[in-house]
Amino acid sequence: MTAHLEVWRSAGCEVVPLAGERLTVGRDDGNDIVLADDDTVSRLHAVLENLGPGWCVRDAGSANGTFVNGDRLNAERLLQTGDEVGIGGARIVFRSPVVVSSRPTVTAESPPVVTRREREVLVALCRPLRSGEPFAQPASIQALATQLFVSEAAVKFHLGNLYDKFGIHDGDVPRRVRLANEAIRRRAVTLTELDS
Repeated sequence: MTAHLEVWRSAGCEVVPLAGERLTVGRDDGNDIVLADDDTVSRLHAVLENLGPGWCVRDAGSANGTFVNGDRLNAERLLQTGDEVGIGGARIVFRSPVVVSSRPTVTAESPPVVTRREREVLVALCRPLRSGEPFAQPASIQALATQLFVSEAAVKFHLGNLYDKFGIHDGDVPRRVRLANEAIRRRAVTLTELDS
C-alpha cells in the first residue's frame, strides 16, 4: 500500500491515500481533508507535501497550532511512519511503507559568546583569508594592532580570551590560524563582515 493517512475523528476513521505532491487540511470545504465540525481548526490549518525523501507537514499559520507526536510544530517536519499529527480534535496518523533514514543530522557547533572588541579582533584576523590568494594567512598581531588602533598587548589579551573560548590550545598549527579557521567554521564571523 502507498503512503496514506488515518484520519481519526469522533465519527470514526477515514483512510486518505497520499497521492500527488500536496495535501491541505482545514475547516474550509476547499481542503483535501475537511475538518468542518471542529471550530478549533483554521480554514487552512496545515499542509502535507511530498518533498522527495518523504512527506513533510507544516502549519499554515493556524490559530491553535499543529502538533506531531504531541510537540508543537515551529518548522516543517519530515514524517516517519506511525507519527501522529494533531490538528484540533482530530488525530491523523501517517503510514508509509518507505522507511526514512534514521541516521540523525549532527548539529553544527555554535560559536561562543564574544564581546564587541573580540568580534572586531576576529573579523580583522579572518579578513585576509577572503583575499582569494592561495595559502592566505590570518592577520598578524602587529597588523591587528595597527588596524584596530590598539597596542599589541591588547591584541594578545583578546586573542588569549578567544583561544580559551574556542578551546584552542597548543598544537602543531599556529593558534591564530586555528582560531581563524574555527571562527569561520563555527560562523562566529560572516562573509559579509569579512568583505566590509
